Parts: sequence; structure tokens; C-alpha cells
Amino acid sequence: MATYSLVHGSWHGGWAWDLVRAGLEERGHTVHAPDLPCEDVHATLDDYAAAVPPADVAVGHSMGGLVIPLVDAGVHVFVCAVLGNVDWHDALDPAFDAGPRVRDELGRSYYPDPADAPGELQYPPGLEHLAARLRRQAPMNGRDDLVVTRGIYVVCARDRCVRPEYQRRAPYRQVEIDAGHSPMLECPGVLVELLDREARVV
Repeated sequence: MATYSLVHGSWHGGWAWDLVRAGLEERGHTVHAPDLPCEDVHATLDDYAAAVPPADVAVGHSMGGLVIPLVDAGVHVFVCAVLGNVDWHDALDPAFDAGPRVRDELGRSYYPDPADAPGELQYPPGLEHLAARLRRQAPMNGRDDLVVTRGIYVVCARDRCVRPEYQRRAPYRQVEIDAGHSPMLECPGVLVELLDREARVV
């Protein structure tokens, strides 16, 4: 059996992976889904990575794609993720980039009305209540000096946050799925199958 470290994106916590985590654990795998220190404006990318245990498979969703190259893993799986020293205006859909988020006095972005988040982040019906758990996200940029030797990129074809055109330029082997920006909530079983398969060839 394999070990997994599942890394959430902006505003979220390890809870975002609960459905995928349960599916992997049912198959006998060991799964870590830590909370990143996203509200700490002094936290660096290294601090984020320090919160993530080494694993056979490290998975990064959205902004988590900046973190997982720093995680010791046999394979790195990027799920509709931003990469490297990201150009946010290139990566993000213009409508999402201009969305209802605001910044507090420390520069952290957040949804003043959590009810705006499920539509933007493409939560499936019935899970809108999870938006109440979203946190504030301090500014964070990636680095171009990180090399991933075995990477897989999961393109989400209906993503309205990170543009699919940006995702398809990722320099890794690609798997495209019919999903929006939150596949760990929308189609967790698809991710479980994909991640379980990749673990077998680590």
C-alpha cells in the first residue's frame, strides 16, 4: 500500500480532501491531508511544504501545485494547479480573477460573503455549506528553481478558475477529466481511481 500527502489550495484546509481521503483509505492506503499555514502572512513556501509529510504520492490542488515540488515524493500529481513562478493573470480565468474576494488589512484574500464561494469554486450541489470553512489566504508566489522528475498533471476541462488552456501547457504527462475546479468534491471517485493507479507504478 502507498502513502499520500494531499495538499489543498487557497482558502481551504485538509478537509477539502475528506472524500478522496476516505476512498484511498478504504483501499488500504495511508493518507495525510494537512492544513497549510495560509493565514500566516509571514509563512514562506518552505513553511507550507514543512507542513506536508513525505509520501509516495504528493498531490497538489490549485495553489497546492506551488507546494508539492518541495515535498519528498515518488510522484507529484498536480490537480488543476498553478505552477512555478506563476503569472496569476495568465493562469486565472478573467471572470474569476475579478471575482467577489477582497483583501484584509494584511493583504489576505477572502470571501466576505461565503455564499459567493461555492459557485466560483464550482462546488457540487449539496456541498455548498463547506464554504463556511474557508480561511483567509496570504499572498504566495511560486519558484522556478524546483524540478519535479516524475509529474502528472490532471487537467480539469470545465475549470472556471484556473484556465484549462493554462493547464494544458503543463510540462508533465497529462490526464484530462470532465470536472470543474473542485474535482475532489465533484468527482472524488475519479481522483481515487487515478491516484490509486499511479501509486501502483511508483
